[in-house]
Amino acid sequence: MEKITSLCKRRGFIFQSSEIYGGLSNSWDYGPLGVELKRNVKNAWWKAVVQRRDDMVGLDAAILMHPKTWEASGHTGSFADILVDCKKCKRRFRKDKIGDTCPDCGSKDFTEGRAFNLMLKTYLGPVEDASALSYLRPETAQGIFVNFTNVLNTARKKLPFGIAQIGKSFRNEVTPGNFTFRTREFEQMEIEYFVDPKDADKFYNYWVEERFNWYLNLGISKKNLRKREHEKDELAHYAKFCTDVEYNFPFGWSELEGIANRADFDLRQHAQFSGQKLTVPDLKENDGYPYIIEPSGGVDRSVLAFLVDAYFEEEVKGETRAVLKLHSDLAPVKVAVLPLLKKNDKIVELAHKIKEDLQKCMVSVYDDTAAIGKLYRRQDEVGTPLCVTVDVQSLEDKQVTVRDRDTMKQDRISVDKLKDYIFNKLYK
Repeated sequence: MEKITSLCKRRGFIFQSSEIYGGLSNSWDYGPLGVELKRNVKNAWWKAVVQRRDDMVGLDAAILMHPKTWEASGHTGSFADILVDCKKCKRRFRKDKIGDTCPDCGSKDFTEGRAFNLMLKTYLGPVEDASALSYLRPETAQGIFVNFTNVLNTARKKLPFGIAQIGKSFRNEVTPGNFTFRTREFEQMEIEYFVDPKDADKFYNYWVEERFNWYLNLGISKKNLRKREHEKDELAHYAKFCTDVEYNFPFGWSELEGIANRADFDLRQHAQFSGQKLTVPDLKENDGYPYIIEPSGGVDRSVLAFLVDAYFEEEVKGETRAVLKLHSDLAPVKVAVLPLLKKNDKIVELAHKIKEDLQKCMVSVYDDTAAIGKLYRRQDEVGTPLCVTVDVQSLEDKQVTVRDRDTMKQDRISVDKLKDYIFNKLYK
């Protein structure tokens, strides 16, 4: 993890939030490369679950919702961790995370457990009183449930169909940590997939496999990925079944995404609290209430897993080469165009022209701030799949050298065929 966090700071992936003021604990800002990587992860998810499917539509619900939403969902009454204080060192911990011994001082003397609600409070309007109390949403799912009828009426979907959303959520975590893995402010990628109750098991199993394979298809090593089904005493109050897709981080196996069978809990709850009808007209069973299969993943956790899994160190000609072997769909920069001689105006002019042409259809950069070997290493370290080098010979034969990040193999390609060559390499 130290190498990953160092790389993220040094190369502009992730910075400590408010660093000039000493930083804010467990808050992170995504830098120039990090924001591209994060956007690419979200785009890859959106394409896979919305744009390439006929049974899914998207939604972008507000972060602030009516307070009754959280009463209906059960968050106001039961969304809490049990906390204990170590009597010796005075540190506070989640009881389910520490066992019998304080991880800081080794003491076994703790206070009685107390419930601590994880929702972050805020107030709407000029007066901070009970009537103005609201919450920053702890999950994006409820925005989908309260819009169920709106989507059903406008999108004209039949069961089975899903609603997908990417958005910010907030939880007042007591023990955040492990870099960006557990934070108080995070982004979720969530699907609520509505099915006939008799088909729920089939679609639950389908989405477990579908979501597991999404990570594999984007380059995560199979040995670092596993499925873990929840025991009955782990299940959330609304869930019949749940399976986590877990990644083997440097700090151990931890959840990337959970796929749950939420049954009909949510729609029934919101119907009861709102007095509105939240059923499917042509569903005769179960009073018209569909079951819900929910794949819910973390954007920030996925970004971290992709970074960790892609990081390699190799020995090349007696030197250590650090390289991010990111899938081309995720790489922040697709192509770097590098002039071999930055003092040769014609080479620089041709390099800029090539970069500007490529930039119309993919993220490309120009760099002449170091010798060519160092430029290659710099691009390797940030995961750029291809480097295009313009040299003196390019001015004569109108060809350039294209270097592959992973194999370091170099091909000589005609400039007029360069774009087709790159597309075939990146998106084959």
